[in-house]
Amino acid sequence: MRRWERRWRGQQLRHPQVWGILLRVHQKIHLLWRERRLLWEKLWWRRRQDQLWRGGQDAKPSYGGGFGSGSCGRIGRSSYGGRMSGGSYGGGMGGSMGGGYGSCGGGFGGMGGGYGGGSFGGGSGGYSGGGFSGFGGSGGFGGGSYGGGSFGGAGFGDNSGLLSTNEKLTMQNLNDRLASYMDKVRGLEEENAHLERLIREWYQKQGPTGSKDYSQYYRTIEELQNQIVGANVDLNRMLLDIDNTRMTVDDFRLKYETEYTLHQSVASDINGLRPLLDQLTLSRSDLETQFESLKEELIYLKKNHEEEMKGLQTQSGGDVNVEVNATPGTNLMEKLNEMRSEYERLIENNRREVESWYETKMEEVNQQVHSSGQEIQSSNQQISELRREYQSLEIELQSQLSMVDSLQSNLEDTERRYNMQLQQIQGMIGPLEEELASIRCEMESQNEEYKMLLGIKTRLEQEIAQYRSLLEEGQQDLVYVH
Repeated sequence: MRRWERRWRGQQLRHPQVWGILLRVHQKIHLLWRERRLLWEKLWWRRRQDQLWRGGQDAKPSYGGGFGSGSCGRIGRSSYGGRMSGGSYGGGMGGSMGGGYGSCGGGFGGMGGGYGGGSFGGGSGGYSGGGFSGFGGSGGFGGGSYGGGSFGGAGFGDNSGLLSTNEKLTMQNLNDRLASYMDKVRGLEEENAHLERLIREWYQKQGPTGSKDYSQYYRTIEELQNQIVGANVDLNRMLLDIDNTRMTVDDFRLKYETEYTLHQSVASDINGLRPLLDQLTLSRSDLETQFESLKEELIYLKKNHEEEMKGLQTQSGGDVNVEVNATPGTNLMEKLNEMRSEYERLIENNRREVESWYETKMEEVNQQVHSSGQEIQSSNQQISELRREYQSLEIELQSQLSMVDSLQSNLEDTERRYNMQLQQIQGMIGPLEEELASIRCEMESQNEEYKMLLGIKTRLEQEIAQYRSLLEEGQQDLVYVH
């Protein structure tokens, strides 16, 4: 794993998706680069083998200056720009193929300089320093393939080499494109390092490297939402209670109105019975006066009768002796007794009649008074009951109205409190939305960069496919030569 990958994967980045995309693109570019490097090495070794067998004539630069100029040197590094231990295969592999191999006066030639003097046909002698002097007298192994003291500094041959003119132009174009691609890759790496430095500086300034933990805000928001739901449930319950109370108040109001109408009707009936009661009272007083007068008359008659009886008794008990010489008449005492008994009978009859009439009248009056009293008492009881119900309803109405006022005040307080909390939450959401918008803009820019890198990758894959086709053609040519 690369250094920057280890560093950034160990942290909790703010934009993990963007960095994941950049990581995948970087890994893909690295794999493509390794594949291209292997293709370059394979192509170079195939050309070397072909030059060893066939040689060339011209000494024109290829591969961006030949292998000797340093274009494909430093294979052990990550770029093909440098030398291969001193000069590649054109400068002499540190003197080995251009100046070495002749340390004993000829090296490979052994008789006059060998590889040191002319390096496989460096002039017109080929092994000209000594032995094998005619081994490629005017070009040696292909007329200049290993000429000039380099393997590639003078080209890989001309018409008798591995590649034709069109193929050389194609390879040169590919080399130019590779160089531009390397410049782009180097620029992207520099830009990536710059972005890493900026991100590191930003995280150092902003504080902890981890992203902000909004879980506590989520819990607070969830609790507030639950409280809002509970408050709404309580509010709906209160509204339902208020509606039920209002309906109950309406029912009690209807009952009160009906009872009040009954009370008014009973009061009107009572007011209508009062004249009758007054009339009965007057008639009773009249009857009582008549009864008193009759009683006085009866006493007076009794007194007169007693006086008459006493007078008669005194007259009959005197010493007067009257002798009447007449015919015997009726007995006076008998007559008086008869008259007395008759009067007594009449008086008794009158008394009985008066008493019976008085009793009947009194019974009627008492019945009427009793019925009126019962009606008045029942009316009074109804009035008292209605008054008590009215007072209880008034008290209940006042309590319900006070409850409604308190519930409305609680509702207003709750709405005001939750509005303040909602404003605070919206105030926290605002910067989060701005940060999200900035992240989206950054993701869009990273997406555009990813598309650009994807296009570069596609072109690289096409170039690699072209290299493969060239390698396959080179293999076919080698098979044909062998």
